[in-house]
Amino acid sequence: MQTIRITTSQNIDIDYELAGLGERIVASLIDFGIFILIAVLCAIAGVSLHAEDVLGVVFIFVYAALYVFYDLACEVFMNGQSVGKKVMKIKVMSLDGSQPRLGQYLLRWLFRIIDFGVTGGAVALVVAAISEKVQRIGDLVAGTILIKTELRTKIEHVAFRPAFNDYQPVFANVAELSEQDIELINEVINSYIKTGNNVLVYNMALRTKERLGVTPPENMNDMRFLQTVLKDYAFKATETEDI
Repeated sequence: MQTIRITTSQNIDIDYELAGLGERIVASLIDFGIFILIAVLCAIAGVSLHAEDVLGVVFIFVYAALYVFYDLACEVFMNGQSVGKKVMKIKVMSLDGSQPRLGQYLLRWLFRIIDFGVTGGAVALVVAAISEKVQRIGDLVAGTILIKTELRTKIEHVAFRPAFNDYQPVFANVAELSEQDIELINEVINSYIKTGNNVLVYNMALRTKERLGVTPPENMNDMRFLQTVLKDYAFKATETEDI
């Protein structure tokens, strides 16, 4: 299992599991297979409907545009994932632990010409195989990596769970936290479950207490505090949706 440690903007170190070369290849094959299926179905439909030459040309241009811009559009609008990546439970992430910016997605997409277009994927395969973080040229230039999104923890360890209707929030001002804050807290808890890094939990709890301006009860340790914050946030989010 190959991992990478990233220091977030909140100075919290998180260990992410890198997507392997095999997972990247399978994801690409799934995406490619989608376009083969579309082409076959459209060809059958064209024959059945006796499509004219003009319609055929239009289809070719539309199909080509979809093929060229597919990865860019998917990663921008699907949080760093294409259909293949989603199936394989991997996603694109910036090296600083944040969601990639549009410019980074553009660089990854532009360098597909070198990674895949010119050599049929040979360059991407070789570079990813020998690079320390399993990065193709597009990733190296854009400062991105592919990580696994599937948590390798038991269901009873998952911190962010829907709260019961009669749940009473402990910290009323958790709504001041952003979704990025909540995601980071969840990552810290799951990282602790895998590594047992108490310092990670302490640092995250300290920053969250300062952010919310709260002092937990004496019998509430740092881990319980973070879990409670997640439950309170989940409850508040549910309340907002119901209004």
